[in-house]
Amino acid sequence: GLANRGYVMESGEITMTGPAKQLLADPKVRAAYLGE
Repeated sequence: GLANRGYVMESGEITMTGPAKQLLADPKVRAAYLGE
């Protein structure tokens, strides 16, 4: 609810970008950054 767009960085480089809701639904993002 705080952001419309999100960015994922790995080793100082942007590896993913897109709508925040889409990134939050991505299983890889959830596992790597949200501990799920």
